[in-house]
Parts: sequence; structure tokens; C-alpha cells
Amino acid sequence: MATTTGHPGRTLIVLAVLVAGLITLLAVSGTWTPKLGLDLRGGTTITLTARNTTGSGTVDPNSLQLAKTIIQSRVDSLGVGESEVTTSGDNQIIVTVPNVQQDELVRLVGQTAVLRFRAVYAAEQVQPPQPAPTATSEPTQGATAPPSGEPTAGASESANAPSEEASAPASPQPSGNNKPLPALPTAPPVPVDQACIPADGKGTPPDKALEWQPSEACQAAFAEFTCETKVNDAADQGLFACNQEKTEKYLLGPTLIEGDQLTTAVAGIPQNNVNWVVNLEFNPEGATTFEQATRELSAKSEPQNRFAIVLDGVSISAPSVNEPIPGGRAEISGNFTQKSATELANVLKYGALPLAFDVSEVNNVSATLGGEQLRAGIIAGIIGLTLVVGYCFLYYRGLGIVVVASLGLGAVITYACMVLLGSSVGFALNLPGIAGAIVAIGITADSFVIYFERIRDEVREGRSLRTAVETGWRRARQTILIADTVSLLSALVLFVLAIGAVKGFAFTLGLTTLIDVAVVFLFTKPLMTLLARTKFFGGGHPLSGLDPEHLGVQALPGSRSRRPVVPRPAAVSEESV
Repeated sequence: MATTTGHPGRTLIVLAVLVAGLITLLAVSGTWTPKLGLDLRGGTTITLTARNTTGSGTVDPNSLQLAKTIIQSRVDSLGVGESEVTTSGDNQIIVTVPNVQQDELVRLVGQTAVLRFRAVYAAEQVQPPQPAPTATSEPTQGATAPPSGEPTAGASESANAPSEEASAPASPQPSGNNKPLPALPTAPPVPVDQACIPADGKGTPPDKALEWQPSEACQAAFAEFTCETKVNDAADQGLFACNQEKTEKYLLGPTLIEGDQLTTAVAGIPQNNVNWVVNLEFNPEGATTFEQATRELSAKSEPQNRFAIVLDGVSISAPSVNEPIPGGRAEISGNFTQKSATELANVLKYGALPLAFDVSEVNNVSATLGGEQLRAGIIAGIIGLTLVVGYCFLYYRGLGIVVVASLGLGAVITYACMVLLGSSVGFALNLPGIAGAIVAIGITADSFVIYFERIRDEVREGRSLRTAVETGWRRARQTILIADTVSLLSALVLFVLAIGAVKGFAFTLGLTTLIDVAVVFLFTKPLMTLLARTKFFGGGHPLSGLDPEHLGVQALPGSRSRRPVVPRPAAVSEESV
């Protein structure tokens, strides 16, 4: 029976090139160890407490679940790490993420207020906040703001102090010769966060936001405002805000567009361009408002031709408008890198939450289950691997070399993939993931047993060893593919339906199952084809595992006997007699 053996040597060379490519990627990335999950390395846990922006004391459960979904999407933008976002009680969301610095996570997740677009009426460059000096300033220096109108942090703090002291004894009780203290003329008549409230107490609707003009009290308060002052972000009132670097402060008008009117934000590089931009798209209502706003802003001069994108009272971007933008699609350009553009797009895309949140608690989670649990998992893996290898050498003898080589190659590929996935998409290895890798040892062992037993069946049916290796493979590979497909589907369903750390088990199980298929097809089968051509294995050596006694036959089919040939006696003809 003719069989097609293919080119096992070429297949092994292709596999060697692929493995070398993985190792090269590891060397280029400079990372040789996988990222560890929260239970092995530790991470950050943030507790967010929700408050209703409408002033109601209760938090709608549906709004809390929607906010959880948005925060989960925002956290997932960091990568495929072992992140977990859960609700606690009726007003808290707990975010747990490994492999992320505390400051970075707080900055990303803590930005949970409603996103708003506002017009810029004034902008000033300011000095970043400096540490407070140890020496105490003279009382008279804080009463007057610097002539430049750009107070430093220390001047602002001392300027507010006399204002509070003056307002306290506004109606002092007479005592002796004491007289009421006069109010300081340079102090704002009202607190900074209330200076831009109209005298009638009524707010400005979005359709009238561009007609809003700051009062003298509002402009005076803006001169005193510093980036350390916390102000109330009310949609229908003016706002004082700073950029994220606290190097520029803005006097902003009421809200033009709410963040929930922004449908999408995507970072990318336009065609025939080399710089990163952020593309925005609004819903129909937002598109109409945005076109009207950009039409009026583009006719103004700097800085009133700018609009600020405000999140939690901080301007995350304040681009200028050069021309009207119809259609509800806009592009924010600037000195963006891939990281900064993607970060801005994520904040814009996932910033419009139905609730406002306060960061109540931030904890660094230590690797409580690391150490002993990791050591126990490694010991369990070594024991399982030893039992599998020992059984294969005991039962299959020399074929155990194929088992060890295949398992070793699979371990190298799995480790390299985990390291590369950790550095590229943030995959974090946790204890359930290690359990999934241990289970994969049994799955790989099943593939060897199916193939080796199929070869024995083919030999018992009278086929030669070389033919049995090929025909046995054609029949065994269907069973191997079916078994691995069932395992892969189980991992996929578990990954979709599970939450938290169980996803790590499902992901690792699916990854190792795919690697098992690649190793069996690209390494185990070609190696068996080459070994069957050798004298040790193909000739049925007693230690090869392919000897007649071990295969259950009297002799290997197709092998030639070397028994001595006895000469036959010469025939005598009657005619010769």
C-alpha cells in the first residue's frame, strides 16, 4: 500500500524558524519573564463612591450598572490583564487591576465625572504648583495680587486668608473702642466657586451658552483663581479650570455640548500624514450644536476661538477652531504621540458616565497568594510532568524521547507566547492560569497516546512499520483534532462566561491547546516519520518501543528473515540412468 510521507525534514525546518522567530521577538522586546497577575505580583484596588449629579440622594441601580460597564471598558483599554470591576452595595464600584501603577490607574479610572464641552473666554499661562516655602510670608504681601495677574500658589493661599478673616467679623459686637473691620477691597465678594453665578441665580441653557458673558466679579475671581482651588462644575454656569499639567488656566462658559452626545472617539494617523490625531463623532443633536458652536468660535480671535473638553473640572484638551465643522465629525490634532492620542480617545469615548464618582479609597494589593501557592503549583506541575514522562518511558520505552521532546518544545513556545502577550496586550499570568497550563500536560499526553496506539493497531493489521506511521497518523489526527476542539470550545465558553481570575485559567487552557495542535502536527508526526527510517526504531530494537513483542506481533510485517538457506539435493532424471 503506497503512502504519502511528505517532507518531514522541511516541516521541522519551518517549525525551527518559527521558534527562532519567537525567541528573536523576546530578545527585541528585552523581556524574558511573563507578567504576573494580582495574586502573584500584586496590583491596585480603587473604590469609587457614586453620587447622583441631579442632587438626589439615591443612586439608580441601572445607572450604577451602566457606569460599571463604561469603567470596565476604560480599564480594558489598558490591555488583556486580569482586571476586575465589580459593584459593592448600592453606590460603590471596586476596580482591581494588576501590573498598573497606582497613579496611572487613579488618573484613568478616577476621571469619572460627566464630560462637557465649553467655550473658552480667557486663558492665562501659570506656573506649575511649587512646594510651599518654609518661611512665613508677611501679612501685607498676601493682601494684593501680583501686578501680572498670575499669582503663585503661595500668594493665592495667603490672599484667600484675609478674605475669610474679613468676612467673619463683618458684624462684630462692639466692645470698648473696637470698631468693625473694613472689608478688603481686593478680596472677591463671594467665594471663587460661586463668583460666576448670575445675580438672579438662574443658569444658562446650552442654546444660550455662546451668548454668556462673564461678570466683573467673575473676571476678578478668575484673576485670583489658581489650579489648587477646587470649584463646582455646574453645567449651566461659568467655570474656572486648568489643563492637566496645571500650566494654563481657563475662564470657561456654560456647557455647549454634553459628553453623552459624543458617540465615538478614535485615535489614528490620517492617510498621507505622520502625526497622530483624535477623531470625534457626535450624534445628530450634538452635530447640530457642534456646527453652530464652531461657526461662531471660528470667527473669534485667540483664545476665544477655542473650546475646552472638561472632565471632572479639568480641561483634558482645549483645541482651537479654524473653520466651521459640519456633519458632526471633528479631528483634534496637535503634538500627539500614540499613547497620548489613545489615552485622550479613551477618556472621550468612555468619559460620559451617568453618575459622578469620588475616589474613596486606593489600596496597593500585595501578592498574598504568591510564595507558597506559586511554589505549590510549580511542585504539582513537576509531579504531573514526571508521572507522564515516567509512564511513557515505562510503557513506550524509546518513544518516550518523542514525548519529552514534544513536551519540551511545547513548554518553550507556551512560555514565549505568555511573555510576548504580557508585553504586547497586558496578559497577566495568575494561579488559575498556571492550573490551566498543568491541565494542558494531560491534553498533550492524550495526543501521544492516541497516535502511538494507532500505530500499534496498524502493525497488528499487517502493515509495515513505515506504512503504519503514516496510515496511523491519518486516522489518529481526526481524533486528536476532535479532542482538542472540544477542549478549545470549553475554554472559549469559560472565558466568555467567567469573571475575574477564572478567565486566566480559560485563556491559558485555550492557548496551550492551540500550541498542542501545532506541536503534534509540525513536530511529533514529522519526527516519528524520520525515526521510523532509522535502524533502531524502524528495525524494531527491543528498547525502541516498536519491537514485535511490544507491538503484540510475531514479527514486524515487511521485515526480512535472516535464517540460513539449506541447499536442496540435485534432481536425478530417469533418462540419465
